[in-house]
Amino acid sequence: MSQKSDTQVRFRTSIGGQALMEGILMRGPDKQAVVCRTKDGIVEKTEPIKPLKERCALFGWPIVRGVAVFADSMLKGMRALTYSASLLPEDEQEEPTKFDIWLDKKLGSERAEKAVIALAAVLGVLLAIGLFIFLPTFLIGLIPGLEGEFALRNLLEGLLKLVILLVYLYLCSRMKDMKRLFSYHGAEHKTIFCYEKGLPLTVENVRPQSRFHPRCGTSFLLVAIIVGILVGLLIQIDNTLLRMLCRLALLPLIVGISYEINRWAGRHDNVLSSVLSWPGRQLQHLTTSEPDDGMMECAIRALELVIPEQRGSDAW
Repeated sequence: MSQKSDTQVRFRTSIGGQALMEGILMRGPDKQAVVCRTKDGIVEKTEPIKPLKERCALFGWPIVRGVAVFADSMLKGMRALTYSASLLPEDEQEEPTKFDIWLDKKLGSERAEKAVIALAAVLGVLLAIGLFIFLPTFLIGLIPGLEGEFALRNLLEGLLKLVILLVYLYLCSRMKDMKRLFSYHGAEHKTIFCYEKGLPLTVENVRPQSRFHPRCGTSFLLVAIIVGILVGLLIQIDNTLLRMLCRLALLPLIVGISYEINRWAGRHDNVLSSVLSWPGRQLQHLTTSEPDDGMMECAIRALELVIPEQRGSDAW
């Protein structure tokens, strides 16, 4: 099969992935796989998954499905990340805190692990809300002369969110552990591109693929900020606290709309889809790095484990 450009791939898969600590999570239509590289070799773990709309018909509705997918992906991703961290050599693992030990005694190891994952997810959401909703709204609210200038204030809040996101990702990209995580992220993108082009899944075929994929979950963050600026025009309030509460109330709508935009852009190859995916591709210069052969091997194996038996049933 002849190779096409990255924006003209013939087949789009619904399979998506996530970089882990020395590994990759791949999620297919009916199962997900975690493949990690350890000092003893590659460790594989697969488990079946059930589509969200089969759990609840409401989760198949536009907008609503975006919120459901976001929450489900975050929980599954956090669980996989915790599992991958547990495979690291003992000298690289963090010492359990007194709280961890207390939870283990009270709930047992399995229930304690679930509690820690749930707590981490909640804290992650709270941190994101504080960093990207409350902080920008508060800081821009300190600028005098913006009373009644709702459109301008909304734009400034959005621009500050964008700056915070770029600075945050840049600082992450400078950290040693995060650099390897971002390299695994690049391996995930390259492998999915290779699969979508119908090429045999080998390191040699994966290596030349682009690490900038139009359907990257990271791009969702940037789209959400842009959508947040537009939706924020609905907030015609000066009081900073009330603006914070309104932004919090509008968050599910922003998440849902952002998901639909990413979904549409990922399914089409035209000028508009290219324009919509371009900012996310640029953001991936910070969130992906070139992987080594071992990282690509992990990504290839993880993808192989979730490819459905019925050819093409994972088409997006």
